[in-house]
Amino acid sequence: MREVRIRTEYITLGQLLKLTDCVGTGGQAKALLLSGAVRVNGEADARRGRKLYRGDRVSVEGRGEFVIV
Repeated sequence: MREVRIRTEYITLGQLLKLTDCVGTGGQAKALLLSGAVRVNGEADARRGRKLYRGDRVSVEGRGEFVIV
């Protein structure tokens, strides 16, 4: 599980996907999310704007798992 360090209160799910190189653009993020390949804290989520806070865990099918710290 890779740690993703943030300096702000939160990061959006779309930003996380780009930051971790799971996708290159916001459009690719949208497509990936709509495919159901992304889970946040164990539940599928398709919202690019979903706010992620420290302690949240994100799993991206075929790309790995991440924890916000």
